[in-house]
Amino acid sequence: MWNTVRLLVLGVLTSAALGVAAAWVVERTDVPGRGWWHGLMCAPLAVPAFVNGFGWVSLTHDVQSYAGAVMVVTLSYYPLVYLPTVAALRRLDPAVEEVATALGKGPWQVFFRVTLPAISPAVLGGALLVGLHLLAEYGALQLLNYPTLTTAILQQYATVFNGPEATLLALVLVSFCLLLLGLELLLRGRRPRSRVGSGVSREVVRISLARRRPVVLLGLGATAVLALGVPVASLTRWLIRGTSAGLETGELMGAVGTTLSLAVLGGIVATAAAVPVVWLAVRHRGLLTTTIERSVYTASAMPGIVIALALVTVSIRAVPDLYQTLALLIAGYLILFLPRAVVAVRGTFELVPPGLEDVARSLGCSGTEVARRVTLPLVGPGLASAAALVALAVSTELTATLLLAPLGTETLATRFWSDASSIAYGAAAPYALALILLSVPSTWLLARLSIRSR
Repeated sequence: MWNTVRLLVLGVLTSAALGVAAAWVVERTDVPGRGWWHGLMCAPLAVPAFVNGFGWVSLTHDVQSYAGAVMVVTLSYYPLVYLPTVAALRRLDPAVEEVATALGKGPWQVFFRVTLPAISPAVLGGALLVGLHLLAEYGALQLLNYPTLTTAILQQYATVFNGPEATLLALVLVSFCLLLLGLELLLRGRRPRSRVGSGVSREVVRISLARRRPVVLLGLGATAVLALGVPVASLTRWLIRGTSAGLETGELMGAVGTTLSLAVLGGIVATAAAVPVVWLAVRHRGLLTTTIERSVYTASAMPGIVIALALVTVSIRAVPDLYQTLALLIAGYLILFLPRAVVAVRGTFELVPPGLEDVARSLGCSGTEVARRVTLPLVGPGLASAAALVALAVSTELTATLLLAPLGTETLATRFWSDASSIAYGAAAPYALALILLSVPSTWLLARLSIRSR
């Protein structure tokens, strides 16, 4: 529990700090090569945490410590804060910052007193996702030999299969999740942030870095090298020099096709399920709707194996025909990754003024026409972002897929883990590299959507 608490606290703080700092530098300063840096800051999303951990462990065993675990999870999850923060900064009217500057406030005062409160929903939503991922992370922490509640649950299930000790640990994880949800809700507040206009359409006045430019460039470069360069270089080295690097092209392509199909299907299902939840929470605020929205996060705080075993138990006892079917696997993905879709969709819905929908109704549009002609065009980019985010998560999911996938179904993640756990690092490297390459389109889409024109 102590390991989980201290990793959760420091991991969320460092991920939020790094994500916000990188977003502010890219969007508000005159750093050269802004577009390239944005791509590099988003790129670590394409590297699963367990692949990142594999890259570091295969390089040096010194990372098998608390500091190493914090470093790896921060480098893996800071883009979850960076992306929504960039999007929020892009939508923020520069006039509010210019007014604060005209009143004599310095850059730091403008950031902490004007900018940060305005983009706080995006930052808090990203930090909440980081916290939930840290609570449920297994692969990276197992490779880093850092015991947490999640790894303890896996050990209990492996020895006694769903014993009371494992159930108790799972309930503790749920308690941590509820604590995170309550804290995020308290910090978010109820202040409305939507408006009809997007402000004056003009370029933001960039803050000059001057003599600090080399230091900032060094920081951005170091982040990109540590988060992306090290795991990719390690995988490439094992692919070239590994003695167990035998590869069956047919098996690799089969795993690629399966992973891609499951990712697309999971992204569509989770996004479709998130829309009514967010619509109720945003348009009909109240205790019941807030409870419904918050309830979707609870199961995501538990490891995938806990959700998977619960679904296996229910399917065997209640609906045996569902056992080891694609429908049961998609249901597991829906439970695990619905929070990602809800956070992404809600960030868009909150910026759609309800007055526009009311005007459309007053002009004779039916509910369906309002949704098609007013709401959908405004939330479309957010829906695409949510689907891409879920698809990225599905393609890298490990533990639930191992238990719920139909017989003979193998994804890139499960093949990589099978070889890596057998210390066949050379054989595991091609699947890990293919997993990274498969994640690139979703990462690119998220990067593009986050910098769409205001």
